[in-house]
Amino acid sequence: MSAYNFSRQPKETPEVKTKNRIIKTPIPALGTEAILNELESYESRSMHGQLPIIWDRATDFSIYDRSGNKWIDFTSTIFVTNIGHSNPRLISAVKRVLDKELVHTYAYPHEIRSEYLKKLVKFAGPNFEKAFLASAGTEVTEVALKLMRLNGMRLGKRRSVVICIEGNWHGRTMGAQFMSSSRDQKEWIGHDDPDIYHIPFPYPWVLNNRPSETFLQEGLKRLEENGIDLERDVCGFMLETFQGWGAVFYPEEFVQAVETICRENRILLAFDEMQSGFARTGKNFGFEHYGVKPDLIVCGKGMGSGFPVSGVIGKADIMDLPDIGSMSSTHSANPVGCAAGLATLEEIKSARLVQESVRKGLVLHGELKKLKKKYSDFIAFAFGRGLIGALLFCKPGGTEPDIQITGQIAELCMRKGLLVVYTGRESIKIGPPLTISDDALLEGLEVLDEAIAEVIKV
Repeated sequence: MSAYNFSRQPKETPEVKTKNRIIKTPIPALGTEAILNELESYESRSMHGQLPIIWDRATDFSIYDRSGNKWIDFTSTIFVTNIGHSNPRLISAVKRVLDKELVHTYAYPHEIRSEYLKKLVKFAGPNFEKAFLASAGTEVTEVALKLMRLNGMRLGKRRSVVICIEGNWHGRTMGAQFMSSSRDQKEWIGHDDPDIYHIPFPYPWVLNNRPSETFLQEGLKRLEENGIDLERDVCGFMLETFQGWGAVFYPEEFVQAVETICRENRILLAFDEMQSGFARTGKNFGFEHYGVKPDLIVCGKGMGSGFPVSGVIGKADIMDLPDIGSMSSTHSANPVGCAAGLATLEEIKSARLVQESVRKGLVLHGELKKLKKKYSDFIAFAFGRGLIGALLFCKPGGTEPDIQITGQIAELCMRKGLLVVYTGRESIKIGPPLTISDDALLEGLEVLDEAIAEVIKV
């Protein structure tokens, strides 16, 4: 996230006052730099690099600072607040738990946990029977790795090989980083896991009308050259449901071919649903777009709508592989997190957010296609489904990704009253709360259009 440095100096900005946006001070507002400097004095720098706004409060699809500026949120705090910031049903559910004076139970049972797990497993669909709850997404990707390898041991596999995808991201702890393909991010470990392999992703910059199955064939050939036998050595296949940084979905036939390989060779198929779960893509979970039946799904982010809850969901015989007491976490399934998760599921159903994601997604992607056409020399691709989208920018000519321009666009959007996801790469990501109003969605897209035009000086 160091490709672009956002200015902290207050800059006179044209006043904005609409139903959905208010900009009435220089941006960043006075006092922002002092708070950021203080944070940097006491906090690891790994937490910094985002847009220089000091959040004061957030409701539904609106973000406010203490100076009274108001932004349309196209981030959902990285696809967490799918049901909207500070959702009333969520707040009420959490308050009931706090009023009950039940804040933490460790692994000791409580009724809210029972109710939540029952509804969560049902929400996942008929292929799933049990879940394990934790606090953060990276924890449960580690759990999935453990389950895949335990199942391989049960089957008598001679090795514990897990296949992952180049460019995918699964978290920041050691096992999660091994499964992620970024070498820069895992240099600190000092070695690779010899039983984790990555195969090519059919990434659009290099696809060039090449059939997607050739990428899979190339990956399988690599395994063969390294002495890996699918049936005897491979226990798991982990896919990020879409490549997160760019909302790049796989070709359907690619994923279906992976599923076939898994079924033929007794390999568990796991999907990382961190960004794609809980109605974000117009389905309960993103894997449903591919017409496959995974063995495990790994969830977080939108699962708790801002409260720390994550989970792995799968068949009972897989989920029960760890012995009693061998897999737990201090804050797993705590009452507050379970209440938040339960309220999230109830709100998704009550507000018909899966259907709303589909409907509003048609609007979003229709407008993104228009932007791609309008700025075709600078926008190479427009990706996504439901209320997740991304524009991938290129240098004029379309042959080389442009990393700098995305930071400039994100910063200008901020000054105009819109927050988008700055990835540090050639993408601008868009993922508003699923509760966003139609007029706010269209207004935000108009602001994005203005910002692109001003940056490229059309």
